[in-house]
Amino acid sequence: MGEIAALAMNMTWKCGLAELPFGGAKGGVAVDPGTLSHNELERLTRRYTAEILPIIGPTKDIPAPDLGTNPQIMAWIMDTYSMAQGYTIPSVVTGKPVIIGGSLGREEATGFGVAYVTEDALRRFKRYSDTVRVVIQGFGNVGSYTALKLGDMGIKVVAVNDVYGGIYNPNGLPVEELLRTVREKGKVGDYKGGDKVTNEELLTLECDVLIPAALGRVITKDNAPGLRCGMVVEGANGPTTAEADDILRERNIPVIPDILANAGGLIVSYFEWVQGLQEYFWSREAVHDELKKRMKSTFVRVADYAEKENVPMRLAALMLGIRQVSRAKKLRGLYP
Repeated sequence: MGEIAALAMNMTWKCGLAELPFGGAKGGVAVDPGTLSHNELERLTRRYTAEILPIIGPTKDIPAPDLGTNPQIMAWIMDTYSMAQGYTIPSVVTGKPVIIGGSLGREEATGFGVAYVTEDALRRFKRYSDTVRVVIQGFGNVGSYTALKLGDMGIKVVAVNDVYGGIYNPNGLPVEELLRTVREKGKVGDYKGGDKVTNEELLTLECDVLIPAALGRVITKDNAPGLRCGMVVEGANGPTTAEADDILRERNIPVIPDILANAGGLIVSYFEWVQGLQEYFWSREAVHDELKKRMKSTFVRVADYAEKENVPMRLAALMLGIRQVSRAKKLRGLYP
């Protein structure tokens, strides 16, 4: 319950920072979806949706995908809500399959956004070169699309992992080949083109950028002193504990915070909501171009503010997000 509340708060500041017309909320079911059959997952999703029907809607609260969800689950939520209303309402949720009102580019949005911010941060801190090495913790939706986009940019991904362990090659990993192996065999460790590393070892590999892109609280006070990265870019929600954050700051390792780095999914969820309301759908190129522009402008605002106020990037991002919400609340005033 505490984690959901913290994520809801984080989402509020993230919406404020990205200057999107959303409030920010979080919800979930305490279950491992991997243990459920397809039919059990559908029944659970529909029952959960039925319970929260009074508080969701395209002009109330728009659920979006997060940990343990996929386009099929978002489709069931949309259908359950629509059946209760008596007609189809695609804009009640985002992250849906494209064929029923989803947005092209939504699936890869979070990972691509992380990659755009990584490139911007490397250039901002004058660390960009042909020899940049990136380690990605997690190779699910966010991690895999981050790796693909970094590869397109010419940035070398040297290590990735999943729950079973990781693979490391200092000369760089062929991401598309690695993805094929994972699709066919199921594990990152089944790829033969590198050395196997444990999940603990992966976090302390020498690299220019470490991207935690899976679960929260993976960088802690215990492993933060041993990190050998030049920068951390948070692809996951809350991957760095408060104690670890202090240690990284003392070690002069910049941290690009989650509410900035992984905002790409939220931004394209906004695009999907807009498209659903208008029944006018954009091309993948248009989505990617607009996403890149928004991620870049948000990064610049945070970096400039951090320099101006002489504060870390995380504090600057929070200050800007909270200020946006505060200003809106003051302008609206108190009713009655």
